[in-house]
Amino acid sequence: MIRARVRALLAVVVLIFIAATTAIALVARDRAASSAEKPRLLLLTSLPLMFSEDFSLRGGGSPAAKALEARFTLAPISTTSPVELSRGTLLLMAHPPAQTAENLVALDKWVREGGRVLLLADPALEWPSTRPLGDPLRPPLMFMDTGLLGHWGLRLDTPERPGPAPRRLAGVDVVALSPGDLHGSGCAVAADRFVARCQLGRGRATVVADADFINVDALGAGAGHNLEGLTGELADLERE
Repeated sequence: MIRARVRALLAVVVLIFIAATTAIALVARDRAASSAEKPRLLLLTSLPLMFSEDFSLRGGGSPAAKALEARFTLAPISTTSPVELSRGTLLLMAHPPAQTAENLVALDKWVREGGRVLLLADPALEWPSTRPLGDPLRPPLMFMDTGLLGHWGLRLDTPERPGPAPRRLAGVDVVALSPGDLHGSGCAVAADRFVARCQLGRGRATVVADADFINVDALGAGAGHNLEGLTGELADLERE
C-alpha cells in the first residue's frame, strides 16, 4: 500500500516536472521566434537612446529606443567599418559620431551594394546634456559631415529660425526642433526640405534634417506622432 502511494507520488512529480520543462521550452521558443520575426536594425548614435547619459540602466531606455525595439531587433554598432556593417542590411544613424574617411567609404559602398540607411543629420542639436563642451561622450552640436552628404548630392543648411517647427515624415505630422534644410538634385527632396530620399546603386539612403524630433519627452504632447514617423521611414526602407 505504501509502495503504491510512493509510486503514484513519484509519477505525479515526474508529470509535473515534464509539464514545467515543456512550458519553459515553449516560452523560450516563443521568445526566440518573436525575436527572429523582427528585422535586425543596426544602430549608430551619439545620443543617449539605449542608456542614460551616465550609461546606467536607470529609466530602461528612451521612448525612441522602446519604439524601435517594438518593431526591430536592435544591434548597436560603434563605427561604419565593413565588419560592423556586415551584421545587417538596415541601419539607423541617429546623429552619429564623426566617422573616419575609410569608414565613410565603407558606408557608401555598403549602401550602393544594397544597404539601407536612415540618417538623422542635425545641423543644430538641442538635445540636453550634462557633459561639458569638448567632452568626447557629449553628442556633437551639429552633424559632423566630412563630405558624405555632398557625395550623395545633398547639402544641409542650418535653420533660419530656431525653435519647434511642424514637418512631415513618413506621411505623418511631426514636430522638429530647429530643423535644417536639405537641398540637392540627385535625391527626392520633400517640399518642406526636411527629408531627402536617395537611390544609390542597389541601396537607398534617407536623410532627415533633424535628430531632436525623436526626443519626445522634451517636445511634449505635440510630438505624439514623431516616433511613428521614425519607425515609418525605417519600415519603408526595409520594404522597398
